[in-house]
Amino acid sequence: MKSSRSRSRNKNRNNNRPSGGNIVNRVFDSNGPEGKVRGTPQQIIEKYNQLHRDAVLAGDRVNAENFAQHAEHYLRLLAEAQKEIDAKREEQEKQNRDRQVERDRERNERLKAQEAAAAAAPAAVEGSEQPVVEDTGLVETPEEAPKRRRTRKPKPKPEQAELPVSEAQPETPDAAE
Repeated sequence: MKSSRSRSRNKNRNNNRPSGGNIVNRVFDSNGPEGKVRGTPQQIIEKYNQLHRDAVLAGDRVNAENFAQHAEHYLRLLAEAQKEIDAKREEQEKQNRDRQVERDRERNERLKAQEAAAAAAPAAVEGSEQPVVEDTGLVETPEEAPKRRRTRKPKPKPEQAELPVSEAQPETPDAAE
């Protein structure tokens, strides 16, 4: 026996139909006259068109018409889905163009403001004197002073440290004579 909770969940499912989504890539189960045909709308259309051709060649006009109607149904589904996809794409492109126009306008406003600020800044510097620094009589403490790093003397290479000075530098053939 089903609980009332599971029944209420099923009521909200809209007759077990998935809402929205991409119909072009969705897999359908079609119950045609010759059994179930499964696949995307394009695959189902191709299958029903093939069954239609076979029925025409066999001389069965009733089944041929039935298969043609099934193919036409899925063709309409596919065309409607394609229209929706195209409309969404156009709307998205329009929004992107609008956003780009807005970004361009804001960029131009920023550049004009920067140019105005740059033009005003040199005039202000030329017309004014350097600020006067007053001597407060305070002394810089070690905490405030910048810290200096101590550098170490490089260590000698182990090979040169072990060898006497005369062996460390090989003799040239001219010096041996």
